[in-house]
Amino acid sequence: MPIEFYNPPSAILASGSKLGVELGGSKSILSIDQFHNLYSEGSIFSELSWGAFYQEEGLESIIDTFETKEYDSVREDPKALVQTIVDSIYNIMNGQKLFYGIVDFEVDAFLNQNTIIPGLKLDYQIINKLLDAHKKFRDKELFPKILSDARGSNKIKLEFQGTKRVNLHLNGTKLEDYADNLRMVKGFATGIVCTSRGAANLYIMSDNIIFKGDVIPELYIDEDNLAIIDLGIERQLLFPISWFRIDLGIKSLETLELWEEVKTDPKLEKALAYYDRYISGLIYKKFQVMASTIGTDVGDDYDKLNPAERRQALRDMAEVIRKLTDEYKK
Repeated sequence: MPIEFYNPPSAILASGSKLGVELGGSKSILSIDQFHNLYSEGSIFSELSWGAFYQEEGLESIIDTFETKEYDSVREDPKALVQTIVDSIYNIMNGQKLFYGIVDFEVDAFLNQNTIIPGLKLDYQIINKLLDAHKKFRDKELFPKILSDARGSNKIKLEFQGTKRVNLHLNGTKLEDYADNLRMVKGFATGIVCTSRGAANLYIMSDNIIFKGDVIPELYIDEDNLAIIDLGIERQLLFPISWFRIDLGIKSLETLELWEEVKTDPKLEKALAYYDRYISGLIYKKFQVMASTIGTDVGDDYDKLNPAERRQALRDMAEVIRKLTDEYKK
């Protein structure tokens, strides 16, 4: 089911022609609203260059010159990074949304023999197919219309694909449901961005996302998704664009290069404390509603608890609700 992706970074819209290709990448903070739409809240970095090919026979796929089209980065500036994170967190809460995670898009026109996205390894044969498809589409000027249209808009259609797509397209119908899912989640998903049917399709090749527990599962390759991509490219229904990686939940901040340096910043700690209270309140609301439907009372002292006590209370309430629900079903 397609969702809306607001303020998409330039890297997901990269295209090319016989003359050259757009190359670069981006890292952005993402939020999610009650309808599961995604928003780019803050840019950690965004880089996009035009790589012009040699205009000589036999060298048409070799880049001759680079021209920087866009560059913006806070990833090496602790103060600017903190401000970006803090602003994003407050914007998320003020907009009644949730911190979804951090997304990376990397665009290399599949010219590299290796995937350039951390955590994903594919056979050279597969990458060569993506390279050949990308070249064919740009040579024939077949890049989808969504790419040019989106540059004048603030949103595109987006859809997750793969056997584990439920790990990114979360179950639920309300913000409280997503809050419960995102509270303890950790891990990441990687894959390939293709366009089809007017939407950007994120084909999940591998993930190690867990929503509860301590054991991170091993990475895998979704062979079914690879077969679908192969068939779609062959029938000119899919157009490969870039690589992606999504680190899910508030713990995704720990993947930032400067995290150890900035994590004790007072402004950041304050924003994270407010966010913890915000998301705990949403989950509390969910459990309170569930409890009322099966005839139990959650209590009125929740606001007096400190953050650690609130988290433990939520865990206790979740377990009580589960047991009561099991008894109710009997």
